[in-house]
This record gives sequence, structure tokens and C-alpha cells, in this order.
Amino acid sequence: MRHPFRAGAAVVVLTAALAACGSSTEGRGGAAPAAARAPIAAPSAGPGTTAADGPPARRTSEPPKLPSDELTPATGSFSRKQKEYLVDRVPRGMDPAAVLQTGQETCDRLRFLVKADRDVAVGAIVTGEIADAKPAVEHLCTQHRDLLREADRGYPDGTYRNDQIRPGRYRDVSPTGSCTWQITGADGRTLNSGSAAGKRTSITVPRQARFFTSTGCYAWLPEGDLG
Repeated sequence: MRHPFRAGAAVVVLTAALAACGSSTEGRGGAAPAAARAPIAAPSAGPGTTAADGPPARRTSEPPKLPSDELTPATGSFSRKQKEYLVDRVPRGMDPAAVLQTGQETCDRLRFLVKADRDVAVGAIVTGEIADAKPAVEHLCTQHRDLLREADRGYPDGTYRNDQIRPGRYRDVSPTGSCTWQITGADGRTLNSGSAAGKRTSITVPRQARFFTSTGCYAWLPEGDLG
């Protein structure tokens, strides 16, 4: 299940980010942007979320990728970091500049969201709302590596079992009016539960937690160092 921005404020922020990115990519060789990538489904975006029920996805063969020695733009040249980003990412027959532009637009979105609301920026990575953020940050906008580190410890909506849970304090991001959570122990006893009613809140996940379920809260981010 995909996780769009559920709160009105988050929708406005992301919409504005997309609009801003559309204008910020002008002057990059005029390359058309690559096809948009589908957001990561919440179960696979977090740290070991449970897979959704249903038949296994049918695997399709990927088109061959352009060799690294053929990663050259129509005019000019790529920097070392740009070329590192493009390695194994450009299908044969596609303009490498178009793939690069997609990564640059990802960086533009993150930069805009950080200025508007840093938690929303991290939440967009946690849920996969901004797809392929990791390679873009690692090669094209390394100043946002702290966002990746925090996102790696966050949780999108979903259900998590004991070995997927890290005890600690978490705050939600863009909760809807129906945001609810429940934390249960080994005996099925509820250790913590509640609702955010559309307002941001914090919860504590205790060490004895065996299941953690979140619905309508979009994402949970760690508060402080979880170790």
C-alpha cells in the first residue's frame, strides 16, 4: 500500500516542492526528465515491516544498463559524482542526462522540504514518498546525509514484530485525524495505544514491545539517539 501525504499541510508542502523543482531544473542541458518512479510501498520502506498479504509479485527482466564508459552527455561532461550516480542506473537507449535530472530533482525536493519542515522531508524518505532518495543524496546532495541516517531509524505506517522494533521515543509526522497506534507485549497485552487526532505527538516504545502497529500517522521518527 502506498502512503501519500495524508495531512493537508504535508500535501501543500510537497505540491509546492514539485512546482519549485520544475523551475529549478531549467538550464541543465534541456534534457527531458526520466519517467517517474513509483513510490516504495510502506511495508518495504521501513526497517523490516511485514509484507502485505497477496500473491508474490511477478518478476520482470530489467533492460540492459548502459556501460559506465558510455555514460556521456550529448554536450559537455559529467562530474565524478554525477557519473557515480549514473552507474547501473541508465537503461540502454536512454539519455543519461535525463536520468541525472531525475536525481537532481530529488535533491531539489529535499532541499525545499527541509526549509519548509525538516520532519516532513525525513518522513518522505521513510515512506518512499520521495523515491530513490538514497542514491541521489549519496552522490548528488551529500549535505542531506543526516536525513538518510534519521530515516533509516524511522517507521512508516504498518505492523512491526519484535525483531523489527527498536525501543525508544518517537514522534509522528503529518498524522491524520484517524492516526492510531498500538504497542503490545508478548502476552498480547496492550502496553501503549492512542490516537493523535491530527496533531503531532510522541510515544515511547518499551523494550518489552512485541508488536507495534500504526495507522494514519504517516511516519514515526526517532527522538534522540536510539543506539
